[in-house]
Amino acid sequence: MPLSAGDKLGHYEILSPIGAGGMGEVYRARDTQLARDVAIKVLPHALANNPESLARFDREAKILAALNHPNIAIIHGMVQSGAGRALVMELVPGETLAARIQSGPIPRDEALLIAKQIAEALEAAHEKGVVHRDLKPGNVMITAAGVVKVLDFGLAAMSVPADPATDRNNSPTLTMGMTQAGAIMGTAAYMSPEQAAGKQADCRSDIWSYGVVLWEIHTGRQLFGGAESISHILADVLRAPIDLEPIPAGPVRKLLKRCLDRGLKTRLQSIAEARILIDEILAGGAPEEAVSAAAPAQPVIAAGKWPLRITASALALAVAGLAALYFRQEPPRLVKVAFSPPENASIDSDNGPPAVSPDGRRIAFRAHAGGRPVLWVRDLDSLVSRALAGTENGGYPFWATDSRNLGFASDGKLMKIDVTGGPAITITKLQNLRGAAWNREDVIVFAPHFVGGLARVSAAGGTPAPLTEPDRGRNENSNRLPLFLPNGRHFLYLARSGNVEQTAIFAGDLEAASFKKLVLQAASSVQYVEPGYLLFVRERTLMAQPFDAGSLKTTGDARPIAEQVGVSGLNLYGNFSASLQGVLAYNSGGTGGAMQIRWHDRSGKVTGTVGAPVDIYGPRLSPDGKMVATDRLDPSSGNCDIWLHDLARATEQRLTFTGDNRWPVWSPDG
Repeated sequence: MPLSAGDKLGHYEILSPIGAGGMGEVYRARDTQLARDVAIKVLPHALANNPESLARFDREAKILAALNHPNIAIIHGMVQSGAGRALVMELVPGETLAARIQSGPIPRDEALLIAKQIAEALEAAHEKGVVHRDLKPGNVMITAAGVVKVLDFGLAAMSVPADPATDRNNSPTLTMGMTQAGAIMGTAAYMSPEQAAGKQADCRSDIWSYGVVLWEIHTGRQLFGGAESISHILADVLRAPIDLEPIPAGPVRKLLKRCLDRGLKTRLQSIAEARILIDEILAGGAPEEAVSAAAPAQPVIAAGKWPLRITASALALAVAGLAALYFRQEPPRLVKVAFSPPENASIDSDNGPPAVSPDGRRIAFRAHAGGRPVLWVRDLDSLVSRALAGTENGGYPFWATDSRNLGFASDGKLMKIDVTGGPAITITKLQNLRGAAWNREDVIVFAPHFVGGLARVSAAGGTPAPLTEPDRGRNENSNRLPLFLPNGRHFLYLARSGNVEQTAIFAGDLEAASFKKLVLQAASSVQYVEPGYLLFVRERTLMAQPFDAGSLKTTGDARPIAEQVGVSGLNLYGNFSASLQGVLAYNSGGTGGAMQIRWHDRSGKVTGTVGAPVDIYGPRLSPDGKMVATDRLDPSSGNCDIWLHDLARATEQRLTFTGDNRWPVWSPDG
């Protein structure tokens, strides 16, 4: 009899059914001893006393116990009770790959990341001598954080009475023994030709099934799913031509051709080869030959931990359709688009975060390549980045609404450049840009200095006009990091206060300079995405809060999207950017300003350190060389204080206690 909510198996209490197949029924259960939810798998009632089924059940438990890999669902143990024998397994939240495919083909990079994790799971199993024999989308789970878990290792379906209504995805298999040649094991549409012919299956059989799954991920339909019966499906597996035309020419098609080779000796021999090739594709080392330059980035949600990681060696994007998926309350899905920085270059996020274009097709970022920093642009459907001549020392990139022209600051000037070709053009002079926004009427609102208010200027050039002033009654010292709302008239900006609790995001109006409306309390830059959400960082967590752009009011509570998002503690911008439709990039590394002061000898060898790694910006050595003054960020207030380090005694002393104090300078007498 099927189990019901409230039934007990040992100290496990059944909560609800999860699913059922020919070889098992799976339930959500509560471990009452350890206070955690688990998955309980029991044999169907018809097989509960079948010796061969029980032996296979025990065999699955031993196989799972031997496999310890993050992409394989783990087993916690077995339990025996009056209701029978049960496997106690990791409860994997999320959706099956089969459910994910129901909505259509998966975007290439997300598909490759799923395929890579499946390959890593199979590789770990094959190294232990374990062949899955029943790999299919229904046996692959995808968690909300984008982690793939492969289920049901070591199982093959048993002979059960045929049911005309049986779903062919869960079709029964015939067996003449648990593992011997002559057994037809697996699900018809995904089994290899040798399995369909009743021959011995080895790791190359899993590689065939992997190819079938990979084909389905990319096309959104089954390779052998159109036949009218299981017998016809098996015949197609053995003889039907393999149609690779739906797969763009390039390394993915070549990989599929090798996986779906009916010849055992010419088929891909190791799943590790597939994993290595996918790594190369994602890293840009094996470029696709037919990627449409006009194809927009496919939106999916980024959640949990998936970064635009900015380091000296790599840049990775989280590309997200926030409006399309996350805010409809559907389980978030993740796609990781990884690419290396330009050759011999390092990414630099100290002068503003990378900027995603309004159409979600491009990202601009700053990188050092052997000399002065330069702005680079990467088309998200391309595998290479390109430097923009004339943007040397460029920082704080921001896009025009046409997603073609890019604004930036360089050497005391506000500039613009057509990223499809053309010279860099000066718009106006400034001191230290702290954010800018460009509307469809070619008005640019910008913060020309790290203190003071916002200004406006025509993108065609001219003299800037003051737009906002810091409210001294709120102890504001800077208005910065502006963002235009879709109507192009209203804009949001950060009003930085000497009291971090008063630092907040306000709305302004191009047509009414005196207009100022509090939107939310946050010490962060802000982005707006349709159908109406504000993105901002709070305690290094990227948040999304419902927002009505018409009334300029938040309309609901903020929800977390990603944790450990990079921030600039000094300038208060979060290292994230988003297009209007929700293509999102964010940095999940670093603390924004943590630095370790070190002593070096003339050969470059480190001979000592000064203090601990903290957020400091302008260390200064005293004239006699005995003390170092630093300006250290206080995370609780958002302000800096001056600290003195006594080098001889290895002690430190706080010198200032009020206000915002930075950039210390010694007098000649020390």
